[in-house]
Amino acid sequence: MGKKTVRDIDVRGRRVLVRADLNVPLENGVITDDTRIRESLPTIRYLLEQGAQVITCSHLGRPKGPDPALSLAPVAGRMANLLGQEVLFAEDCVGPVAEAAVASMGHHPLLLENLRFHPGEEANDPGFARQLASLAEVFVNDAFGAAHRAHASTEGVTHYLPAVAGLLMEKEVRYLGALVANPPHPFAAVVGGAKVSSKLPAIRHLLPRIDLLLVGGGMANTFLKARGLEVGASLVEDDLLDAARDVMDQAAARGVSVHLPVDVVVAERFAADASHRTVPVDQVPRGYLIVDVGPETVRAFEAALRPARAVVWNGPMGVFEMEPFAAGSFGLARAIAGLDATTVVGGGETAAVVAATGLQDRFTHVSTGGGASLEMLEGRTLPGVAALLDA
Repeated sequence: MGKKTVRDIDVRGRRVLVRADLNVPLENGVITDDTRIRESLPTIRYLLEQGAQVITCSHLGRPKGPDPALSLAPVAGRMANLLGQEVLFAEDCVGPVAEAAVASMGHHPLLLENLRFHPGEEANDPGFARQLASLAEVFVNDAFGAAHRAHASTEGVTHYLPAVAGLLMEKEVRYLGALVANPPHPFAAVVGGAKVSSKLPAIRHLLPRIDLLLVGGGMANTFLKARGLEVGASLVEDDLLDAARDVMDQAAARGVSVHLPVDVVVAERFAADASHRTVPVDQVPRGYLIVDVGPETVRAFEAALRPARAVVWNGPMGVFEMEPFAAGSFGLARAIAGLDATTVVGGGETAAVVAATGLQDRFTHVSTGGGASLEMLEGRTLPGVAALLDA
């Protein structure tokens, strides 16, 4: 990956600050999905096995100052269960409380309280970064999901400590970065989600590298309208119709095959109990909303992808959070999972689709980073990666 990793340094007997991404969903203080905690454990276990003192830090949610509802205390409990050993918890991430916890931690792993309880975290305040760095002798960034932000715990601390990548960070950069930089061919990009505007930079960056482009989700409406089709009352970014045409023109000029939905699920309104039906893409009724791709589209996309040796997928095919409109996304997940290819999923919503199907193990890599994975697909440099020591 071009950067030093945790395997490249001697950590025995040293205090190591690990920036993990433990931003898990909570409902009334109960963790509803512990995927990010589980993904952080290989690095933590490795460091413990190497004889390091492991101090883990993370953000959770978007607090505006200390907020008991967004405490990382429940995460410490779940982490202890998964590790099979006690995980100590410090009720602050800097200052006397954190310093006392580090001084008395011994060889128990320690989790610090939510970084974002302090405004200095998101402001990348040098004073806050220095306080955080003072707790340790080495910094390991394993929070790919936060690597696109230049915050105190992702970029600031690297000015005060030797900084290397954790095992998850290494894996994320290897699969997402290397795949886009030097993919096997045929290489397919599947993009979905609500808006073209959020995916346009990634599509433009990928166009010279891909052989197939498959477009679904709400963003497909803009492409369909750009081709002269009526899309009823569906979400359309009219100011990006020319951009959609330009993408299709560039794709044609490069020999990239573009696939749009051939049938869609339409609903009278945006609600799970709305009346809905499947129609050919050129027969969307006036006033109806496109809420999913239809079964013929899933079959057509599966056929188009069959020869691919690599697939990157970012964005669901419909409003999968509503059960009646999830079939397109779930069907595509099953199709991609069945390919004999390198299959990489980027983006939080897409990862949620894969998790809902229980097919995570059938994909080569499912990224934990939403915004970070998208920015990597756009070819952008992530501050949290750039700040690490070069290999």
